[in-house]
Amino acid sequence: MIVSHLSLTDFRNYASAEVALRAGPNLFVGGNGQGKTNLVESIVYLSTLASHRVSTDEALIRRGAESAMVRARLEHAGRQILVELQINRSSANRAQVNRVAVKPRELPRSITSVLFAPEDLALVRGEPSGRRRLLDQLLVQLIPRFAGVTADYERVLRQRNTLLKSARGARAAEAGLSTLELWDERLVELGSEIILGRQQLVDRLRPHIVEAYSNIAGAGQEAELALQLSILGAQPDDGGPGMPAAPPPDADPSSLDAAEVAERFRTALTRVRRAELDRGLTLVGPHRDELLLMLNSLPARGYASHGESWSFALALKLAAAAVLRADSTLGDPIVILDDVFAELDEARRARLASAIGDYEQVLITAAVFEDVPAPLAAYTVHIRNGRIVE
Repeated sequence: MIVSHLSLTDFRNYASAEVALRAGPNLFVGGNGQGKTNLVESIVYLSTLASHRVSTDEALIRRGAESAMVRARLEHAGRQILVELQINRSSANRAQVNRVAVKPRELPRSITSVLFAPEDLALVRGEPSGRRRLLDQLLVQLIPRFAGVTADYERVLRQRNTLLKSARGARAAEAGLSTLELWDERLVELGSEIILGRQQLVDRLRPHIVEAYSNIAGAGQEAELALQLSILGAQPDDGGPGMPAAPPPDADPSSLDAAEVAERFRTALTRVRRAELDRGLTLVGPHRDELLLMLNSLPARGYASHGESWSFALALKLAAAAVLRADSTLGDPIVILDDVFAELDEARRARLASAIGDYEQVLITAAVFEDVPAPLAAYTVHIRNGRIVE
């Protein structure tokens, strides 16, 4: 899969932009704040329905405009696909594939990508929410219907939290318990599907993370992944005061089937019921799980050096690209390196360039041309102040 042409209207700082792209490496060079990242961000949004920089769509629309348009012409196996997305400030977004209207959440069926960015260091050093988001975005690319599952789960979670807040106090709690139980079942149904999807994904990522870390950092260190479930007692987001002690996990999450996950979810909700009513907050579920990153049997968060953390973050993305490559009927994912080489020493630059060199299309942004290894700089586009200048 490659993007052969990208067209933007009122997206970020681009009033209008037309960019021809090639198979293999494509390098965008420009100073900070000129718009090179905005170009690749538009492709990331098409494939994941999310930005790696902001949490709301409004920031993607150019100041003074009511909507932004992203069009990408895709090529794979002799076929061309035109994907279009209109991002609206005050109404629902709209999408088309080959001029036929589709729901925006259908777009990942047509395009996949993997992004490497400086923000990825937070995958190792940051809070669990970033690692959960990584898994969920990859799930959406592999199984697009998960966009609906995760959206429905978030809606149920908000409704349940609202009910818990209103049910504080003994009398209110008694009155609201029957309604709460209805929301419990929906939470369990959707949450169990997310938990199982994430666990299957982690199982698929494991062999690739070992190889990818070795490719980036060199031999001699062992990287590992594990999913910690709040329904089994893990509390990566800190249960807080009043949280009852959880029994030690008596099962490997990967050994649980759908029925067992649902049953343990219900048991966990019963265990924390009083704490939830006291705090007005849902305390167990996939929104409080953790993707644990281990390096030489120690948690990478808190133990890994800066270089090791960068290597682990890059290895996570390489593993994601390998899973997408193996699973997709669309060919390779589009590999995007957003201002990454400036963060790496010369040895890691060379290893990363080698690791992604055989993907069908690689898009690279850099402020300094010399930061990018020569094999990736054969086709270069210069950008200045929201304009393609060369």
